Amino acid sequence: MNFGLIVVGAVALLAIIIVKSAIIVVRQAQTMVVERLGKYNRSLSSGINLIVPFVDQPRAIDWHSVISLPSGETITRRYRSTTIDLRETVYVFPRQNVITKDNVVVEIDALIYFQVTDPVRAAYEIANLPDAIEKLTQTTLRNVVGELDLDQVLSSREHINTKLREILDDATHKWGAKVARVELKDVNPPRDIRDAMEKQMRAERDRRAAILTAEASKQSAILEAEGIRQSEINKAEGAKQARILQADAEAAARLKVAEAEAQAIERITSAIKGSGGDPARYLIAIRYLEALKEMVTGQNNKVIYMPYEATGVLSSLGGIREMLQVPDRKV
Repeated sequence: MNFGLIVVGAVALLAIIIVKSAIIVVRQAQTMVVERLGKYNRSLSSGINLIVPFVDQPRAIDWHSVISLPSGETITRRYRSTTIDLRETVYVFPRQNVITKDNVVVEIDALIYFQVTDPVRAAYEIANLPDAIEKLTQTTLRNVVGELDLDQVLSSREHINTKLREILDDATHKWGAKVARVELKDVNPPRDIRDAMEKQMRAERDRRAAILTAEASKQSAILEAEGIRQSEINKAEGAKQARILQADAEAAARLKVAEAEAQAIERITSAIKGSGGDPARYLIAIRYLEALKEMVTGQNNKVIYMPYEATGVLSSLGGIREMLQVPDRKV
């Protein structure tokens, strides 16, 4: 009786083990490669899957991941797993030294985002997919950075990221993986190079400041010269307008004087003609008297020269007196 119970219990336990090994639950966004008698059979999808116990076996693959500690250090965890994660995975690329084209050693930290697109190739085409991507990234990064100078490495991160992604994506396609993005997290030149770059940056800023100061002084001098020039032009225009107005005033005054003289001569002529005299002799006598007055009034005139024609002037004066005499009226 006891033996029968033991047999029943063993059969029941064996049945439970067989049923448990025949049922495999795969989580969402994961898959599993199943081999039948050592040969690829099928890939399991998420959910409940049934396999043949002891005949079908999940294929284990080598995997490793990098874990960042709170202290800033990183550790690499290596393990074997029967499931393959189909999600996009970020891999922290270990810091490494790379030599640039101008022989400067820089430390580069990078991030790689990749995703398994074909689980069968990821299991059979490559032994350790993350390790292979890491080694390929190291060699590719050395080749890409080795073609650039330090200044280009610091200023062309997007170019380096794009070129790395294209090369890695083309190489990892046959491994059943796709590299989505490659990001250079940090690029650290040596300390002496950083000090030299800082001095260069300060010198460049000082140069720009000096250029701006010189440009400001130049613009100030130009504006000042323009102001002086415009002021001189305005002064010249004012002097010109003043001279024009003065000339117009003098011309108008002379016209007024000439008109007055003309009217006076006209009246004198009319008066002399009315009395029967010669107006020409009168005018000549007046001009002689004015000329003699100017000669006498000079400060340095000590000898008075009487022209020969002065007798004619005197006779003219006598004629003027006769013309201006009013005849006595007879009563």
